[in-house]
Amino acid sequence: MMVPAALLLLGALTAVLAPRLLARAEWPEREPVVALWVWQCVVGAVLLCFALSMVLSAAAAWLAVRGRLFAAAPHGVVDAYALGPTGGPWAVGTALALAGGGLWTGARLTREVLRARARRRAQGAELLVRAPLLPGEDPAGARLVVLEGTRPDAWWLPGAAPQLVVTTAALGRLKGSQLDAVLAHEQGHAQARHDWLLHCSRALAGGFPQVPVFAAFEAEMHRLVELAADDVASRRFGRLTIALALVGLNEDRGVFGPYPSPQPHVSERVRRLLSAAPRLSAGRRLRLTALATLVPAVPLVVALMPGLSALG
Repeated sequence: MMVPAALLLLGALTAVLAPRLLARAEWPEREPVVALWVWQCVVGAVLLCFALSMVLSAAAAWLAVRGRLFAAAPHGVVDAYALGPTGGPWAVGTALALAGGGLWTGARLTREVLRARARRRAQGAELLVRAPLLPGEDPAGARLVVLEGTRPDAWWLPGAAPQLVVTTAALGRLKGSQLDAVLAHEQGHAQARHDWLLHCSRALAGGFPQVPVFAAFEAEMHRLVELAADDVASRRFGRLTIALALVGLNEDRGVFGPYPSPQPHVSERVRRLLSAAPRLSAGRRLRLTALATLVPAVPLVVALMPGLSALG
């Protein structure tokens, strides 16, 4: 029973320490795409730790599970895990608790996806009422929808037929290529499927609000996906253009004033774009990506090490 306990401890330590280490790092703001990958690998490693611990605890608790799990393994491999004749109440409780956590995570993710789809359907129906299709217009094609509105705003409505919605007030504020930059920003979200990252992070944070890595994962996903989409737009139209577009869309919302704002990330994004900090070198980006990819391999090594040692 040492391996399931080690996996639980590894998952708990990663869940507590990884957010602190990433919060101290300065490079994620310069490389948000790499940071998104790092966060996904860290969260994946935590989930993998718990999943492997659940499987091995179930194998220790129930001989039927053990027989299926080690059906093709030599007898020495089973002995190497020291599961014993029965794992006792600790193994049963651990397996059931982790299985319940997995089911709860799946339920939260399903609920989040269904709610998002319901919101998209409601928003799509509202758009068709306020901006009906023109004669001959393809309903399945991408649309740029202009709505009457006194508040400058622009947003991307994902789905089978993605739509960029812009208010008339925003058209009055956005000058030159700023509208194209906003379009490129929102297309960056759609192409990278940032909506799925947000769904997963909300499901984990909502299901387990006391787990530090999941709460930080949700907060960082909201911030990093915006920085990544800003970079997509700035590479095509320049940092100043997208920064001015952000100012034009948000200057009436109090996000640039001296008082705390409900959208603090907007002013941070503008400062980041105007400061134009250089990107990391290609070699360092590659190293960070490779190291992050290896993080989920650690629980696999811990889980497989006794069996591999027995075979050796």
